[in-house]
Amino acid sequence: MIRTHLLPAATLPVVLVLAYSPFAHANEKAVPRRATFEARHELKVTVPDGTKMLRVWFTTPQGGPGGRVSDFKVESPFPHRIEKDSEGNEVLFAEVENPSVKDITFVETFVLDATEQGTSLEPAAATPLDAAEMREFARYLEPNANILIDDEIRALQKTIVGEEKNPVAVARRIYDWVLDNVDYWVKDPANKKASPVGSSAYCLDNKCGNCSDFHSLWTALARASGIPTRMVFGSYFKASLDGVDKDQSYHCWVEYYIKGAGWVPLDVSAADILARDVPLTDENRTLVDLATPSGYPGADPTKADYYFSHIEERRVTWSRGRDLILSPRPAAATPLNALIKAYVEADGVALEEKRGWERKLTYRERK
Repeated sequence: MIRTHLLPAATLPVVLVLAYSPFAHANEKAVPRRATFEARHELKVTVPDGTKMLRVWFTTPQGGPGGRVSDFKVESPFPHRIEKDSEGNEVLFAEVENPSVKDITFVETFVLDATEQGTSLEPAAATPLDAAEMREFARYLEPNANILIDDEIRALQKTIVGEEKNPVAVARRIYDWVLDNVDYWVKDPANKKASPVGSSAYCLDNKCGNCSDFHSLWTALARASGIPTRMVFGSYFKASLDGVDKDQSYHCWVEYYIKGAGWVPLDVSAADILARDVPLTDENRTLVDLATPSGYPGADPTKADYYFSHIEERRVTWSRGRDLILSPRPAAATPLNALIKAYVEADGVALEEKRGWERKLTYRERK
């Protein structure tokens, strides 16, 4: 199977800046950084004894101007097809009846032409959404199972935002508050932890978390402020793991909608590490390095501004959204909290990562 993957214009996930836009695209001032990667995305499933029906949903690379996917191929010992979930993410689906083997491996290979994304936002050029636009973006303003918009979030939102109405200024106040009040757990792994589900409540209660926790909290506060926001799950293509036989786990960020600019990328968790000095120890050194797109070179205060409306070119997107409804519908989990790597069930029971399946992402950059 060979697939060249480009999303239709109506679902393009990155910033769309038209000729009349009052916002300046970052690329107008500097040539955007670009990189091309050859990737191998592997899912190995361990089939429980006695399984009558195995069903697999495996993430695929999503396309768009920030990441053009080509030469997409699937190696599978069983029939498979590409389905779409409730957010329009394309997902590889396979159904195996009475599997006669213990281990099943699915392999996706593809080429990613990645481009830096970003927009220079000026509050003076921004206006709030009108009532019709609020209805249009309603699903990006609502809570999710792990993105709560409750009385505590509403009270905090009022404290952070005050009387400010400008959406760019509001988004920046929330960004700065999260940056000042939440720590990435990898800085102090002996004392800080992350939630297993990407939880706004956990992040707010503990003032720490991983990328999913950070962005769940930012999303809750932004949506409470009337700013449409969606979470994005992907992976870094880190230079330090180029050509290395080691999985590059996952990373998440958000896209928020500003009228006239479109969907704007933001990564407050990356800023939390790179914009501030992180004292490195034997306990946190490797974790801090893995949590950054290109390793930890030391503090760079300019990253606080950069990640408010930019992301670098070393990323692949696997899915967007929370509380996803997969197609066909799983028996054990509807809706799904997020589709980060894969979802697998045997006879209607979800299999756990590491125990029932493992994902591996490896790659090489074309020079």
